[in-house]
Amino acid sequence: MPFKFESYLISHTGISGDNVKELTSSLVEKNISKGTFIFREGEICQHAFFVEKGLLRVYTIDENGKEHIIQFSPENWFFSDRSSLYFNEPSMYFVEAIEDSLVVFLPKNFFEFNTPDVLARFNDRLLNNHIRHMQKRITMLLGASAEQRYLDFVHMYPDLMLRVPQWMIASYLGITPEGLSRVRKALARQHGFNN
Repeated sequence: MPFKFESYLISHTGISGDNVKELTSSLVEKNISKGTFIFREGEICQHAFFVEKGLLRVYTIDENGKEHIIQFSPENWFFSDRSSLYFNEPSMYFVEAIEDSLVVFLPKNFFEFNTPDVLARFNDRLLNNHIRHMQKRITMLLGASAEQRYLDFVHMYPDLMLRVPQWMIASYLGITPEGLSRVRKALARQHGFNN
């Protein structure tokens, strides 16, 4: 039983414990070993996901074989490939556990069937928050300096600095690992930034 997910729903939606237990009784949670893929490019994403424990990354691989990390999903994060899930399109993404993880698999209609209105409103907030973050991410990648992108990463993922290899952070930022090293040194010099 996804106990942490139940607690999350109660604290973020105000739904009663009994209702949450009913909503989550048929959900599946899986232990995902480090290095295991939840789904890969070309597959149809069948679920939304909630990370109870661990850390996942969502990435693409370009025609030259280079990885581009789109997002990280640490504890208490929802994620999915909405294009694949809701439009039945082959996914463009790989989703891989970068730590041993415990993940709740949510059916596509989890927020729709037999649920209180408050849960539907919560789903709207999740979707709008996701859109807001993606818009900001696009804007940062197109127009922000590497230093600004790094500071935004630290703000977005404050606890990942010691959990994620530097090359993955560089991939997320759209710079080389050497470029990331220069950014961190420059920020440390200029602002006494603790990196």
